[in-house]
Amino acid sequence: MHHGGVADVGAGRARRAVTSVHRFTSAAALRTGDLVHATGRRIRKATSAEGAGESGLAKLIELHAVSSAGDMMITVALASTIFFSVPTDQARGRVALYLLITMAPFVLLAPVVGPLLDKIPSGRRAAMAGSMLTRAALAWMMAGSIAGGGLAIYPEALGVLVASKAYGVVRSVVVPRLRPPQLALVKANSRVSLAGLLSTGLAAGIGGLLHLIGPDWPLRGAFLLFVIGAGLAFALPHQVDVAKGEERAVLHADAPEGASGKVGLRTVGPSVVLALGAEGALRGLFGFLTFFLAFLVREHPLGGLAPTLSLGLVAAGLGIGNTLGTVLGAWLHTRGPETLVTLMLTVAFGSALAAAIAYGAVTVVVLAFVAGLTQCLGKVALDALIQRDVPETVRTSAFARSETLMQLTWVLGGGLGIVLPLVGEVGMATASALLAVAVLWAVRTRVALKPRRTSTAPDVA
Repeated sequence: MHHGGVADVGAGRARRAVTSVHRFTSAAALRTGDLVHATGRRIRKATSAEGAGESGLAKLIELHAVSSAGDMMITVALASTIFFSVPTDQARGRVALYLLITMAPFVLLAPVVGPLLDKIPSGRRAAMAGSMLTRAALAWMMAGSIAGGGLAIYPEALGVLVASKAYGVVRSVVVPRLRPPQLALVKANSRVSLAGLLSTGLAAGIGGLLHLIGPDWPLRGAFLLFVIGAGLAFALPHQVDVAKGEERAVLHADAPEGASGKVGLRTVGPSVVLALGAEGALRGLFGFLTFFLAFLVREHPLGGLAPTLSLGLVAAGLGIGNTLGTVLGAWLHTRGPETLVTLMLTVAFGSALAAAIAYGAVTVVVLAFVAGLTQCLGKVALDALIQRDVPETVRTSAFARSETLMQLTWVLGGGLGIVLPLVGEVGMATASALLAVAVLWAVRTRVALKPRRTSTAPDVA
């Protein structure tokens, strides 16, 4: 009897313990579910603000977040294969080959993809979904190729890049079609870009954790994201495929009318060309620092710090500057975009010159931060000028071509960062010299511009 009573007491305690654990787990699950649900509501509220939910822009924001996350997953997988897993000399060669391959998408985008999209303006949803499905298939193929580390991964990466850049061009065209009337185009673009940045940061962390399981797991995660993205692309509103009255534009300072009196191809105006040149230089600086410093700090860490810490500081400077610039661009009121883009270029030149004269950890990290900040705010000014000066009938085409040009300058800057010798002072001096030329051209062009009348210049927010 005594032993039976003890057993009953023990069993009762065990049942109570199990019940307590069950209640605790259930409560924790409910709280987690409530937290996730509340977070989802806040995110949806933020993306749908100012009419973005009714116009369909919120759906494009979600689509871009998924696309950016998938691209970052692939970047994490490639970085472990062509950068961190081999010595610096071999890594430079591999990244140079990779960067050379990235030139191919732009060769295709400028003369082929851009005009093709102009000719089929009613197939934007299908084009974006096709880009997603193409990247999904290639990510799955790369998951099988990455273990061997052979050259097969390069043509597959090329295909991903072509599909990704084609998506970027289509997205830049779609934003004006989904922009609610009360939301300025610059704010709409900044909101889409900010969503991409936030999802990229989240995907980088998740991709790193998946890489701990195996080098192919980030690619499998990318596959899943791109499949989801294809569904989101088809779910975009019907007006995405409506292109009534749109025509083509090229990026040129002259604005003559064609013989027929219609809006000609050379219609963007000198102010837009100023912004294109200045933002191109800033985007090139960002690409240059990304690759040059990534290799430099592996061999010559900043200020005697550990290589990993040096790389982390540089990446933090670039990333924080880029994020802050995007956030500022989302609410910045720009009445003089020509002045803003010229100022950003001048600030970047001053930071590069300081890093060349007094090379050290502080000046280099500050330059990285400034490069990220100025290239984002310069893009805000460029978007504002396209919105202000380019006729509506060719505005979407101008946005598509400007995006292609900006991506191309980033690649060229990155290529320069790879081929230069790994000497910090040489890299900073080269960057400051090139920026000096760009500043002189921009200031001269800005001074030559005729002042605009206040009454005819719409506010750009």
